[in-house]
Amino acid sequence: MISFLGLGRMGALMARRLVTAGHEVTVWNRTPREVEGAVSAATAAEAVAKADLVITMLADPVAVREVLSAAVPGLRPGTLVVEMSTVGPETVAGLRDLLPPGVGLVDAPVLGSLGPAADGTLTVLAGGHAGDLARCREVLSVFGRVRETGGPGSGAALKLAVMSALVPAQVLLAENLAYAAANGVDAGTLLDVLGQTPLAPLVERVRPAVESGPSRTAYSLGLAAKDLTLAAHTTQTLAAAAGDRLRGAVSAGLGDQDLTAVFAHVAAGRTASRVRKVNPASVPATNGYYSHATRVGDLLFVSGQAALDEEGRVVGEGDMTRQSEYVMEMLARILADQGCSFDDVTHIRTFVTDMSRLREYGAVRGRHFTGEPPASTTVEVSRLFVPGLLIEVEVVAAIPAAR
Repeated sequence: MISFLGLGRMGALMARRLVTAGHEVTVWNRTPREVEGAVSAATAAEAVAKADLVITMLADPVAVREVLSAAVPGLRPGTLVVEMSTVGPETVAGLRDLLPPGVGLVDAPVLGSLGPAADGTLTVLAGGHAGDLARCREVLSVFGRVRETGGPGSGAALKLAVMSALVPAQVLLAENLAYAAANGVDAGTLLDVLGQTPLAPLVERVRPAVESGPSRTAYSLGLAAKDLTLAAHTTQTLAAAAGDRLRGAVSAGLGDQDLTAVFAHVAAGRTASRVRKVNPASVPATNGYYSHATRVGDLLFVSGQAALDEEGRVVGEGDMTRQSEYVMEMLARILADQGCSFDDVTHIRTFVTDMSRLREYGAVRGRHFTGEPPASTTVEVSRLFVPGLLIEVEVVAAIPAAR
């Protein structure tokens, strides 16, 4: 019996392929969903309790760890877990430590999107021990062509290497189209000429999006940004630049759109103002090594704010509530300087030195972010840049056009 965990756009299609191929399948999704012909389980642990093979297909490393952690109580010795999400080799190594002894693990991310997932023409990049690969080879072939890549983690690493070439190529093409438009070159003409070069397959793939805009989401821009973040490496300078571009598009609200939405995003940005440095007089001056914020078009990127007064002294040492209030006040002043408020914040990132004091910070934050909350990241760090600081907060905001 096969257990399939994760029924997003790709996962649901892949689970259906298994059912069509005649396999007995039990499915589970964090948001309850069903697949015709499969048994739906109430919990992840219940879904895997009788499974010989468990397949996970989820959005990111956090989701994979959460789902497998929930499934662990139901896993039996001898079960094989096949992780098919795009999570990277480091996450795969961590999953090995998470799984009980006697449970095998194969990393097998796929190349291809919704169409290939539906018709079974994906490319499966499978890494693992030879015995484990042999056990799942026939099942994986239901999804498409299986390429065995080597030992544990090799499939995950190869997937990121491939995406680090394909995704930046699309971003580069978007930037070149914007350059051409700025210099009076017709987009169709540029695409026709590039279509006669080795870039022809990519050109034909993106041409409809350039001419008519992105259609349904096959590979979301947000997932592409996530993939390039996972692939970060000192050698990945071009991929890192493409990742920055995509994260800007995500901040602009395009994360759920297809990756080809980057073409319109770059085109819209070519006429935007150049980067402006923002240092309001109402906020204590910086040390000269950074600006309090930078503005690009209608996006405002605010540096991490900490509880330091004009003399660089810690405000409210040892007092998380006082430091949080001071930080929120500084953020409010910077946002107001550019004509926006906390309601315009798209993402907030918080660094704390003691996660057990998060409730104190949360109470202060809740008084300032009173509507629907923005995207948020909170991490614990061992220390901040000045002794005595307990918290530092940075935000990204979208400045309303009318302002």
